[in-house]
Amino acid sequence: MTQQIVKTINVKGDVSTIYQLWANFENFPYFMKYVRHVRKTGAKTSHWEVAGPLGLTVEWNAEMTRLEQDKRIAWNSKDMDGTITTSGQVTFNELPQDETEITVTMQYQLPGGKLGEAVAQLFSNPEGRLMEDLRNFKSFVEGMRTPVG
Repeated sequence: MTQQIVKTINVKGDVSTIYQLWANFENFPYFMKYVRHVRKTGAKTSHWEVAGPLGLTVEWNAEMTRLEQDKRIAWNSKDMDGTITTSGQVTFNELPQDETEITVTMQYQLPGGKLGEAVAQLFSNPEGRLMEDLRNFKSFVEGMRTPVG
């Protein structure tokens, strides 16, 4: 069964800077609690390692399917066993007063049976986890800003 999550947050900063920080997936461990490591493997591909249940590491490969400078990043991914499939997009909208609206739309499909039950633990409270990651990204970006004065 496919699940979908949509979350939005506003971040202080110009859209180009925000987009560039997000597009560098190797930054993700700095603000995504469960992401241990992201390694770029090609022009549009990357390898991800995420902390899973019971101290396990879940790994997958991702491919960017759409890249629109300062507007949108879309992806598809599949874990190494082919049991978890995700896709989604992140959009960046310029707002007044040097703010950027970030909207993440993510779909994921979990397998059935006992394997699905085990994997579901990794995706427990996905809306809460995504919102926490977005808040951490906001803190990450806004903490980089040099105070004026």
